[in-house]
Amino acid sequence: MDDILRFAGSYWWLIFVIGPVVGGWIGGAAKYNERRRRDRIELERVRRAPVVPVEGAATQHPSSDRRAEQAERDRQSARVLADHDEADRRWLDFELDVAKLIDYPLVTDMREPLTQTFHRAKRVADGLRPEDASALRPEGALERYREAVRDYEVAFEAAVREAKRRAQTAFSEAERGRLQSAQRLMALAESEASTPAERQSAYRRARKELDGLIALPEATTQDIERRIAGELEA
Repeated sequence: MDDILRFAGSYWWLIFVIGPVVGGWIGGAAKYNERRRRDRIELERVRRAPVVPVEGAATQHPSSDRRAEQAERDRQSARVLADHDEADRRWLDFELDVAKLIDYPLVTDMREPLTQTFHRAKRVADGLRPEDASALRPEGALERYREAVRDYEVAFEAAVREAKRRAQTAFSEAERGRLQSAQRLMALAESEASTPAERQSAYRRARKELDGLIALPEATTQDIERRIAGELEA
């Protein structure tokens, strides 16, 4: 104790140096504690405050979500129906064009696996096609139909690609000559510049040339006969 008193008596002037530092530290600590207290009070106030919707923000409703989802599903259905129409149009370009069928006979040759696959896929897609897009709203209906249309498109592409690759290579030189002759006769039969008698005669001769080589689809022959002037004799 005497030592402490002697030290204080000798270094009393240090009070003027250390005092402001200690006082500042104590004051800073008090301010820090006060800020923390105010922050806790403000945080608690924010937590307890009611949630106010942002002005102008759209309030989501389950029924609105369902309507939006249904509208999007209807749009998808319309797109798949349009894809089906386009695939049909491309097939009709072949089916109703005798010149193409003669150039690429494989596309109607049901002995060919790719041709079989194409026609099978077409039947499946046609069977699933609805009268209206709304019929595809039930769960899974759109998905099944879309997959069938995609299979139809892919199978058609494969069949046409193979038919163009092979063209008339499966026929002998004499058979290719008959096919070329039939192509010229069909062009004459469809020409409006020819007389009805000439068109009838050319059509019969063309069918005779094709006999045993290419079996024209029924839709093809019906379309040709409708376009030939005059009634064809039985």
